[in-house]
Amino acid sequence: MEYLHSLSLVVPELILTVSGLIMVLFAAWGGAAASRAVSIACCVALGGAFALVAPSVCAGASGLETIAFFGQVRADAFAGFAKLLIYAAAGAALVVSSAYFEKRGAMRPEFPVLILFSALGASVMVSATDLIALYIGLELQSLAAYVLAAYLRDDDKSAEAGLKYFVLGALASGILLFGISLIYGFTGSTAFDAINVAMADGLSGGELFGLVFVLSAMAFKISAVPFHMWTPDVYEGAPTPVTMFFASAPKVAAVALLARLSLEAFGSQTAAWQQIVTFAALASIVVGALGAIGQENLKRLLAYSSINNVGFILIGLATASAAGAASMLLYLLFYVAMTVGSFVGLLLLRDADGNQLETFGDIKGLSTTRPALAWCLLAIMFSLAGIPPLMGFYAKLVVFQAAVEADLLPLAAIGIAASVIGAFYYLKFIKVMFFDEPVDRVQGKADTWHWVLLALSVLVISPLAWLATGWLGNLADLAAASLFIAG
Repeated sequence: MEYLHSLSLVVPELILTVSGLIMVLFAAWGGAAASRAVSIACCVALGGAFALVAPSVCAGASGLETIAFFGQVRADAFAGFAKLLIYAAAGAALVVSSAYFEKRGAMRPEFPVLILFSALGASVMVSATDLIALYIGLELQSLAAYVLAAYLRDDDKSAEAGLKYFVLGALASGILLFGISLIYGFTGSTAFDAINVAMADGLSGGELFGLVFVLSAMAFKISAVPFHMWTPDVYEGAPTPVTMFFASAPKVAAVALLARLSLEAFGSQTAAWQQIVTFAALASIVVGALGAIGQENLKRLLAYSSINNVGFILIGLATASAAGAASMLLYLLFYVAMTVGSFVGLLLLRDADGNQLETFGDIKGLSTTRPALAWCLLAIMFSLAGIPPLMGFYAKLVVFQAAVEADLLPLAAIGIAASVIGAFYYLKFIKVMFFDEPVDRVQGKADTWHWVLLALSVLVISPLAWLATGWLGNLADLAAASLFIAG
């Protein structure tokens, strides 16, 4: 009965696993001609997993009934909320990838399968309540991601991005394993709840070092300062659909995992990890804002924007409260929408030969030559800058509100000040599109699905979304509360 109950809780992961294995065989048998069919099948699998997870989020699943495989994983509302964002981001990457790679003659069925397995690993990460399950999920996600970064084998930048990501990712995995070994050695367990109990009487030197090593490895995975150095190069070099995926799904998974790890495994030593998270939040906000100012490549700019946004997300975690966790989830929701929208907008920047345009010089006067695209990008940039009444403002508002309620007023004040600095490069984006002389380099034919995704992204961050803030806030509250309910 225990195994049947456990299997019932991981049906979404089983769907992704079985679908991925079948698609591997189908890809080997069908070759490149099967690429589109495999992409559609992977989208269907992600949609099925999404539909199965949604009810648990709406119901606020928590407690003993969400525990599977003797405490290895937990299918609660918090994990479910993160999974919905992961599956949506992975699906968006699949939708935009076909047209992108077909234009380059590089579409192969391996790509959607790799996205599917990476999403599966991310799904395991957010449900993990044991250090072993954590590592398995993280490595499954990461190994697929390394291959995705170097997917364009004949492109020097893509190969360089894949190599850098692999080398630094392997280093982070080694640091994580060393931290796990220290925690296991000094607490005698890999289960989050047992670690929490073992640390309740105080941190030994070994436990403290283990905690620092584990949090450092997680900081690498979310591109938090000072472990952010790989992000601009990998984001610039990887194919744009892959960059969009990296900036959304794996980041959601790593943030959710970090939150569960901090609150469930290290919850009895909040003061120890809170200082680390607070420093990472402030450093990421400042470095992300300042680093983006001098960028001319749009993908590098969005890489620093991603680092900056991670800082705001970590403010929610630094509060160590249910309200902070809920604000973190809401920020992740709108962050994914803004990220997908911004990268889809970049995918629509193509010249007459279908080549990708990626610099500020390429979008001068875009409002004159491509007004619809320019106005959509304007909405996304304003939202990223946190300008009301767009939902980027609401996301920052709830995070700062949670920080103030947790008596972290200096953290909120520095975050607000850095938001003003960060607005500069978003406004530069708009200035170039609307006030510079047109160059008319964007001439490529737009794919219908790109416009559909761009329109959906703009809709999610538009003032109309304020009508759903009550419902979304309630879902986030239920999901966050499940982290604090003992199971």
